Amino acid sequence: MFILEQTEILPDGGLKLDPRLCVLCRGGRYLCGYAFCPIVVKSIARRRHVGVWRRRELHGSSPPTVFVGRAGYPVVAAGPAVPPVRGDTREYDLPEAWRNTPLEKILDYRLSLVLGRSFLRVDSVNSKAVRGLQELALSLKPVEVELVLEKPPRPVVLLDDHAPPMGPAAPLRHFRLVGNVSPERIVERVYSDTDLKSSEAVYALYESGIPVTHIQRLLSVGCLGVGRLRRLVPTRWSITAVDDMISRRLVERIKGYETIDKVQVFVRKSAKNLFVAILAPRTWSFEWMEAWFPKSTWNPSEDETVVEGDYEEYWGRSRYAAIGGCYYAARLATVEYLNRIRRQATAILLREIYPGFTIPIGVWFVRENLREMFSTKPVEFDELKDALRYVSGFTKLDISVWISSSRLIRRLAGQRKITSWMDA
Repeated sequence: MFILEQTEILPDGGLKLDPRLCVLCRGGRYLCGYAFCPIVVKSIARRRHVGVWRRRELHGSSPPTVFVGRAGYPVVAAGPAVPPVRGDTREYDLPEAWRNTPLEKILDYRLSLVLGRSFLRVDSVNSKAVRGLQELALSLKPVEVELVLEKPPRPVVLLDDHAPPMGPAAPLRHFRLVGNVSPERIVERVYSDTDLKSSEAVYALYESGIPVTHIQRLLSVGCLGVGRLRRLVPTRWSITAVDDMISRRLVERIKGYETIDKVQVFVRKSAKNLFVAILAPRTWSFEWMEAWFPKSTWNPSEDETVVEGDYEEYWGRSRYAAIGGCYYAARLATVEYLNRIRRQATAILLREIYPGFTIPIGVWFVRENLREMFSTKPVEFDELKDALRYVSGFTKLDISVWISSSRLIRRLAGQRKITSWMDA
């Protein structure tokens, strides 16, 4: 996890802005080439939140938000997060609602959240402190919370490649929920059922329409699973665990369906990212690949584009994907679509991340963009080579690089030389 000074969210030494472009753009056209407006975000940080950083007491409506860290495991920092706002704050921690929201607005939501941290053992799920976090997490609606901190929060931002950004934090003295929490019936049922395995609880919640984000929160604070095995789960682990558990169940379901009839292609552009899905009429297998262009979040190179990926065949995989949590978020969005159309396919997903996308935002960005993409109508082809030619009209990376980097494309193409296969 990154802990950056608030001003470093816009590192002026690295963002060389041309004031003439800024005057023309005025935060609306992204002429600087970044995926968010640095001036707007810095203004948000200073204008809305600097007063919060001087306060030890805060009364606001938690979306609800809870956070569990991983450093020091099995003793971790955990606590509630509250914005200095009262009312309907659900969108402050609801990635399902962020699909077409500008990054500036999402950062505004997230920088508003003040985190009160206590150090807790992961097996202390029956303690008063954890019970309070669980009560907060059970709610789908915002909960009024009184937060008392040991000292004013430091003006830092927590940035993580799995979880959404989090605002300033400070040691927690105590917190109190104002009013009663009324969880959904299915949430209350799985919380009370201490004989229900966590994987079964997760899927039951998902099938009942509970948002994935909320399920991740419940797992993180030890609300799910067999009673004696319940634990606090670091937020970043719970995010990937829920994506994985749900998608594995859906994969087993779609294996009973017929394959799609034609090659399907989906394309989506969003915030300096390109997403492409190629679905071939074969039995289930899956591949997720990312191309990080120079001066994007994880590629500080001046001139080299780095391509990484991972895949699984029909029987799945036994090891954690080397590419990380985005793999499982992408797999979930893909099998949701296939389950919706009651078909199976070999799915090859590509992502290009361009210069200007410079801030870790969380794997929700992949899951929700792909969900949005799969809600559109695909372009269909009889042949994979025709689909790849179509895709080459969108990718900045030459399609031959994608083909040579992909295990599944090469497998579908057979043993023929890639260049002759594309020219055929």
